[in-house]
Amino acid sequence: TGSDKCLMIHGCLADQQIAPSGSALLWVFDATESEAQIEKLRNESEQAHAAFDALSALIEAAPVPMWHRSPDMKLTLVNSAYVKAVDANDGEGVVDEGIELIETINGVSPADAARIAREKGEPYERVVATTIGGQRRTTQVVDVPLGKSGVAGYAIDIQDLIDSRKEQRRFNESQRDMLDKVSAAVVQFDADRSLQFCNLPFQRIFSMRQQWIAEHPEFPRVLDRMREMNRIPEVRDFPEWREERTQWFKSTGSVEENWLLADGTHLRVIANPTPDGGLLMIIEDRTEQVQLASARDTLLRVRTATFDNLFESVAVFSADGRLNLWNHQFTKIWDLNEEELEKHPRIDSLMQKMSLKLNQPARIAQVRALVRTATSERIQQSGQISFVDGRRFQFAAIPLPDGNALFTMLDISDSSRIENALRERNEALVEADSIKAAFLSNMSYEFRTPLTSIGGFAELLDNEVAGPLTEQGHEYARAILQAVKRLGMQIDNVLDLSQSEAGALPIAKEKINLTKLVENVLAQFDDEIRAQEIDLELQLDETLGSALVDKKRLSQAISQIIDNSVRYTGKGGRILINASGNVRQAVIHISDNGPGMGAGQQSKAFDSFARSRDKAGKNIGGLGLPLARQLLLAHGGELTLTSEPGQGTLVTIHLPRQ
Repeated sequence: TGSDKCLMIHGCLADQQIAPSGSALLWVFDATESEAQIEKLRNESEQAHAAFDALSALIEAAPVPMWHRSPDMKLTLVNSAYVKAVDANDGEGVVDEGIELIETINGVSPADAARIAREKGEPYERVVATTIGGQRRTTQVVDVPLGKSGVAGYAIDIQDLIDSRKEQRRFNESQRDMLDKVSAAVVQFDADRSLQFCNLPFQRIFSMRQQWIAEHPEFPRVLDRMREMNRIPEVRDFPEWREERTQWFKSTGSVEENWLLADGTHLRVIANPTPDGGLLMIIEDRTEQVQLASARDTLLRVRTATFDNLFESVAVFSADGRLNLWNHQFTKIWDLNEEELEKHPRIDSLMQKMSLKLNQPARIAQVRALVRTATSERIQQSGQISFVDGRRFQFAAIPLPDGNALFTMLDISDSSRIENALRERNEALVEADSIKAAFLSNMSYEFRTPLTSIGGFAELLDNEVAGPLTEQGHEYARAILQAVKRLGMQIDNVLDLSQSEAGALPIAKEKINLTKLVENVLAQFDDEIRAQEIDLELQLDETLGSALVDKKRLSQAISQIIDNSVRYTGKGGRILINASGNVRQAVIHISDNGPGMGAGQQSKAFDSFARSRDKAGKNIGGLGLPLARQLLLAHGGELTLTSEPGQGTLVTIHLPRQ
C-alpha cells in the first residue's frame, strides 16, 4: 500500500443462503502491531538460539569439566572436558548412563550437593579429591542453582595450585631458615603493614621477643618498639620521622639509610617495596666494619707518621719496580722532589737521579739489583754505600709478603767512625798487652837475678860463713831471707795472674784429697798464727772428699785467701775454716772476725789494681784475692765474698769434683 501498514485478509465462499450466486466474503484486518510483535519475537528467538549455541560452544570448549542437571538432579548435559575426565566415549553415553565425575564423599553425592545449592539458592563450593584422566587430583567443585532449569556445575583442577603453594611454603621455610643464619637482620611487612616475618638477627639487634612478634604488629608499632629499646637514631620529631619511614611502602624504588645509634652502633638500612604492596627491610650491623675502617685509617696515619719520623730511610717498591711508599728521610737523603715521587716513578728512572749522590755512581746498579732480587727471587740482601759528602749508609732490600720489596737505609757514618776508633784502640790494647807480657817476663828475670843473689848472701851471713854474727845480726839475716821469699812469691803471683787473665795458665789436674790439701796449706801458716795468737778453728767434714784439681794451683789459691785472713785479722783474732761437699762439688768457707769491708771495698776486692785503706789507715787489697779467683775460675769453680764493716769477712770456695 506504500505504507508501513500490514493488512491480514481472510476470505471464504459466502453461504448459499446469503449469496446463492457463489459469492466470496473477504475480511481485512489491520495486523501491523501483531506482525511487528511476531517479528520481534522471531528475532529474539534467533538471538537466543545464537547465544545458546555460543554458550554451548563455549561450555564445550572449556578446559574444565562442566555439566547441567535437570530439576530431578539427573545429568542432562556434559562438555568434552567432562567426557575426557571420566574416560567416556561421548556426552550422550555419559548422560544416558549417569556417569558422575565426583565421588560420594562423607555420604554426600554429587546430586546431593546440587540439591544443597538449589535449596540455598546460591553457589555451593567444595574441595574434593577425584580421579581425572586416571589420576587422583584435588578439584574445586561448584554447583550453581539455575532456578527451574535445574543446577549447573563445574570442577576446576587445583592440584597444581596446591602443589605450587606447598612448594612455595617449603621454599619460604627454607628461605627463612637461611635468613636466620645470615648476619643481616631481615624483616618483611604485608600490604596491610603488619609484620609478616623477621629473622633471628633482627630479634637480636632490636631486642624483640618472639611472643610480641607473633602478634604481627604494624609497621608504626615496630618503630615505636625500636625507639623504646634505643635502637633508632636520636631524632628531634619522632612522629614526623616515623611517618616518613611509613612512606617507604609507597616508594617507587629501594631506599637506603645509615643509622647511628646512641651506643655507637652503625646500622645500614635498606627498604625495598614489594610488588604486593608490602615492604622488605634489610638491616646490616656495620659497627665492626666502621670500627675496622676507623682503625685502618688510624693505622695508616700512624704508619705514615711513624715512617716520616724514622731515622732510617724507608721506601717500598712494587713487583713492577714502581715506588709505592716512602718517608721523609728517603726524600731528604737522596734530595728528591716530593712531586716527582707522587707520580710513583719506576726504579730505573729513579736510580739515575740517585746515582749522582754516590761516591761511586756505578754502585747504584747494586742497589737496583738488590731491590729486583727481593721482589722476584724473594731473597733478602744488604750492603753499604758511600756518598759524595762522606756519609756512609747501610742499606737492605727485604721481600714483603704482598710481593713488594722494602728498601731501608741507615746512616752509619758515626758508628763507622766509632768502629774504626774502637778497632784502632783494640789493636793498641792488644799491642799493650803484648808489651805488658814481655815486660812481666823481663821483670821476672830481672828481679829474680838480684833477688837470688840477695837471698844467697843473706843465707851465707846467717850461716856465719863470713864470720860470726851477733844475735841481732842473725835476726837481720833471717828478716832479709823472709823478705826475699815474700818478694819472690809476689813475683810469681804477678806472673800467674797475668797468665790466668790471658787464659794461658797451665792447669794439670789430678785426683787430690782435699782434706789433706787444706791441712798442708794451713801448716805453712803455723808460725804466723802462733805469733799473732790467732784462734784457728778447723771443721773438715768427711763429705769434703777428693776432686780432680791442679794441686799446686789450688793450694796457691787457698793459701792466698788464708794469708789475707791472717794479715787483716790482727793479733788475738779468730779464723774459722769449714769444709764439706756433695756429689757435684766441694764447698770451703773461710771466715774471720777482722775489720771487714764496706760495699765499695767489696766491689774492688777482686780488682788487682785497686787499693784502699781501712779506718786504721792500713792498706786493703792486693793480688791475693784476684789471683785466687782466677785460679778457681781456671778449675771451673767460683769464689764469693761476703763482708760487713766491723763484722769480719767470709770467703766461700765452690769447687766442682771433675
